[in-house]
Amino acid sequence: MEENRARRVVDALRDRGINAHLLRAGVGQFGVRVPLPGGREAEWDTDGTAGLEAQVMRDGMLVGFVPVIEGSEDFDEQQVIDAIARTDYDQPVARQRPAAPPPAQPLPREGGVFRRFLDGFRYR
Repeated sequence: MEENRARRVVDALRDRGINAHLLRAGVGQFGVRVPLPGGREAEWDTDGTAGLEAQVMRDGMLVGFVPVIEGSEDFDEQQVIDAIARTDYDQPVARQRPAAPPPAQPLPREGGVFRRFLDGFRYR
């Protein structure tokens, strides 16, 4: 996922009350990290493939996954946000709920007042 797109997805998820974080997965590779109950984390779209998918990790070990969501290679940002919000991680192979849960209290955006300084003014 492109860095600015990942940042916008993280911001929109945090606006919905989902504790999402920007994930730097390597040189030029970015994704979205969502902490889950039980010490697990979902790492969305860090492998550079076209489709939207995630690995569910605990202590660096793969404990589940979200298979490639059909048609996701053509998703716009709102569809990506909706797909992440609708995911049910209760089983090792996660599934999509028919509808996203209602939004919770918005979370503050990461970086606070120094966000643009820390990131070198690379985005708008």
